[in-house]
Amino acid sequence: MNNLDGILHKVQKPARYTGGEWNSIIKDWSQTPVRIALSYPDVYEIGMSNMALPILYELLNAQPDVLAERVFPPWTDMAAAMKTHGIPLFSLETKHPVGEFDMVGFSLGHEMTYTNVLELLSLSQIPVLAAERNESHPLVIAGGTCVLNPEPVADFFDFFVIGDGEEAVLELLPSIRDWKTKKLSKQQLLREVAKIAGVYVPSLYKVEYQPDGTLKNFIPAVPEAKPTIKKEL
Repeated sequence: MNNLDGILHKVQKPARYTGGEWNSIIKDWSQTPVRIALSYPDVYEIGMSNMALPILYELLNAQPDVLAERVFPPWTDMAAAMKTHGIPLFSLETKHPVGEFDMVGFSLGHEMTYTNVLELLSLSQIPVLAAERNESHPLVIAGGTCVLNPEPVADFFDFFVIGDGEEAVLELLPSIRDWKTKKLSKQQLLREVAKIAGVYVPSLYKVEYQPDGTLKNFIPAVPEAKPTIKKEL
């Protein structure tokens, strides 16, 4: 991040990338075991107007062993400068690279943000396809109104929270804590969270499509995967 000061004066609206706003929360990175990056996948001023983000931000940071920081896709000028200088996308609060977090959580409000998700992952040096990510990469998850139909973007996410994220996130935390403290594999974590109502883990299902792209078969591949996924109320 030493190069950041050298490029901010060259881009439009550099305050999008500096953080430090009133009521932002900074925790000790080295002393907090669970680290989550939250994003509404659009530029800062649009992302910060999304109501789900501050609710989840406060809810997660209220947990002593969890830190939640924000990240947004940069505008094209900043994205180009970051690529030129080899700077990975970073969080607003502590400027840690997004790839160093345990999880990256997206709020998907409309379909036009889907390509922004891919750009954010690419700038974070995280493979966009879930099948290409390994144990060194963060889990990539999503919630929001768009995930009521998650299948169009199922290849890019490790799991989806369908329904009320404020309720589901508290149900997810015990499994995430076990994953971190017991050093479980991602696969073990995915099978555990698949038991939670409203959680869809695409890799745990065998999905077939009709020639026109519509869903043909949706078959659980492991006992933990539910045959029917009911959204959180």
